[in-house]
This record gives sequence, structure tokens and C-alpha cells, in this order.
Amino acid sequence: MKMFQALKGRLFGAAMAGVCVSVAAPALAQDAYPNKPIRLLLGFAPGGGSDMVARLIAKPLGERLGQSVVVDNKPGAGGNIAADLAAKAVPDGYTLVLLPSGHASNAAMKKTLPFNPVNDFGWIGTITTYPLSLSVAPNSQFKTFQEFIQRTKSEPGRYTYTSVGVGTAMHLVGEWLMSESGGSATHVPFKGGTGPLTELLAGRVDVMIDTMTSTAPLLKEQRLRALAVTSPKGESNLPGVPSVADFYPKVVFESWLGIAAPAGTPPAIVARLNRELKAVVDQPEIRQKLIGWGGSPKVGTPAEFRARVDNDIQNMRRIVAERRIETE
Repeated sequence: MKMFQALKGRLFGAAMAGVCVSVAAPALAQDAYPNKPIRLLLGFAPGGGSDMVARLIAKPLGERLGQSVVVDNKPGAGGNIAADLAAKAVPDGYTLVLLPSGHASNAAMKKTLPFNPVNDFGWIGTITTYPLSLSVAPNSQFKTFQEFIQRTKSEPGRYTYTSVGVGTAMHLVGEWLMSESGGSATHVPFKGGTGPLTELLAGRVDVMIDTMTSTAPLLKEQRLRALAVTSPKGESNLPGVPSVADFYPKVVFESWLGIAAPAGTPPAIVARLNRELKAVVDQPEIRQKLIGWGGSPKVGTPAEFRARVDNDIQNMRRIVAERRIETE
């Protein structure tokens, strides 16, 4: 009988030890994160502005995490291919995605998406924000933003603005401005590339709306002249150039780039990635690069990033509905 009780006690102890090991295993695995390379998906081809930022961040982020962060370009569908891959990936912190603010305009322009643009992601943090710029050729007849708007009112439909495509943030902000100002300008879209700039410099379009990442070097070289930026009121980052919001307070849009994970990624991993991303963006040389590309480096919290994305999607959807822009 005593032998039986001793055997029973040993079996019970072994079972309890097994339970403890199984309970502790996820915590240990999480504490060990990361223990293999991390993939950073990007929905655009190498060489563009998003790719430059992704590669600027990937190496020092990997150094802080102790594992390589490998940029994996998956271009197509305006970034939706990479976003969909990320949304459907295992939420273990080993698949991340760098999303641009075009994620919001895509959500507004698509009748259906293979993922929920907010709920299917674990939002980690922004890297940088930057306004759009309304720019003209150096010899443009328009000397000020107010003059351009006045002419779109007095001669509706005569003047043009160009962007890198229908349904992009640049296009929708242009429509937002026309709605708020009561002006009327014709949108001339291009499918990305240098088309807008070429046509602007040739005098075949009047105003180009684009990101500061693209236009900052051209402004510095005086190949373009900025009329206004879409920063909040009084917060233009270009000396002598007003914000659109100085005249039309509702028209505020800051483009952004940020990192997200699949929804369900453990909170401890999200917090670690947010913390390390902030440390990287705070490095003086990284900050200087991002500022040089026309941005305002700031990571913020995961909750702030999620709120920004949700707010941008709601604004874009409202513009699409008000201006009766055809969706796909």
C-alpha cells in the first residue's frame, strides 16, 4: 500500500511538472523573441520612397533586436498584396509590413478588400509623417496658393492639378480642397512614375500634388516652387509656405509610413517592437535622413497609430462619397 502511494505521488509530481513546463513554454518563447530573422513586407518595388525608408530602418532595427530584418518587396495592387500577406500571416512577430498612408485611400476606393484595413493588423508605430505639397513649376503664373484657388473659382474647370493616380491620397486631397474652397479644377492622373513632374515642368498641367518625400529634393534644387502644404494650421515645415489649413482648417492630411503586424500578435511583442522602433527613429542620423526627405520622425504608441489609420479611412471614404468618385 505504501509502495502504491509513493508511486502515485511520483506520478502526480511528474504530471504537475509537465503542466508547469507547458504553461511556462509560451512565456519562455516570448521572452526569447526574436530567435530567427524577421520579414518586413513592402508593397512597392525597390527604389521608391517607401523602399528607401524600409531599408533605412531595417538594418538598425535588426541590430537592436539581435536578428536580421529582411525587406521583402511584394509590389502590386497599390500595396494591397503585401498588406494581405501580412494580415494572413502567423501572428508571431516574424512577419511585419511597412504600410504607407495609401493604405487608407485604398480602403476608401475599394468596394471590397481581402482583409479588414484596421482590425486585421496589430499596429506597432509610425516611422515618419509628412504633408503633401501643392507645387508649381518655377515659371508658373501662380505666385501664391490664394491666387490659384481664386482662379479655380473665377474660371471653374480651366485649371488642372495632377497626381500619381485616381484614388490616391493626392487625388482625394485635391478633391477635398476643391470641396472646401468652392473651386473647380480638373484632375489629371498618371499611373505613378515621373509623369506628373514631366507634365508640370512642360506647362501642360498647372499644379502637382505629391508627397514631400518626392518633392523635397526638387524644392531644394528650385526645380519646383511650393504654394502650400497640407500640415495642420500654422505648422508648415517650409519657411514662407503656408498650410492649406491656414485658409481651410478642415483640410489637413499628413501622409505616413509605419510598421504593423498581423492582428493577434502578442502584446509583449508589439510593445517590444514599438520600443525598438522608437529607439531607431530617435537615432540622430536616422532622424536627419527622414527630415531630409521632408518628414517629421515620430513613432508614437500603437493605439495612436491605429487611431490615425481609422481616422484617415473615415475622411477618405467621406470625400469619395461627397465627390462621387467611382470606386472599384
